[in-house]
Amino acid sequence: MIEHIKVDDKHLRSMIHSGLIRFGGNVKLKIYGMLNCSSGKRMKTEYRVFFNSADEARKAGYRPCGNCLRKEYKLWKNGFIWK
Repeated sequence: MIEHIKVDDKHLRSMIHSGLIRFGGNVKLKIYGMLNCSSGKRMKTEYRVFFNSADEARKAGYRPCGNCLRKEYKLWKNGFIWK
């Protein structure tokens, strides 16, 4: 997990382009989703974290976003996904 406030924008973009970062998350709400999600783009940078994989996010205790990861969210909500 990488905290947004601890990485400068140039390094962050290079990690995204190289594939080291594939998902974004919200520390306060414990939700993760796609980097292009409209919900994620609205969150404050101090609450934003990044993950390499959905598995990494789930192991950290985050749930799928109901907006951009609708299928995974429904599975999580019904108890079929977790750690």
